[in-house]
Amino acid sequence: MTDLSIVQYGAMALIMTGWIAILAYAGLKGWNGWLALKRAELDLVAGQREPGVRDGGASTVSAATRIDVADLKERIRKLEAIAAGIDL
Repeated sequence: MTDLSIVQYGAMALIMTGWIAILAYAGLKGWNGWLALKRAELDLVAGQREPGVRDGGASTVSAATRIDVADLKERIRKLEAIAAGIDL
């Protein structure tokens, strides 16, 4: 091998390393954008499922929702009593 070929191989290695770095940066930037999109979609879905939030933003909770919440609280109370060893 001559000195010229070593220089050529070195330049080729630097160019390839640069391209790999550019592609990795672009890929990570795209991945980050995709994650941001999915977070925005989850926030949108979570916002639509909040009880009591309607078009005007007024907090009006229906009776069925209140009954469901009361039922869940009662179940939690019973499970906590069972876990504590208290007989109801």
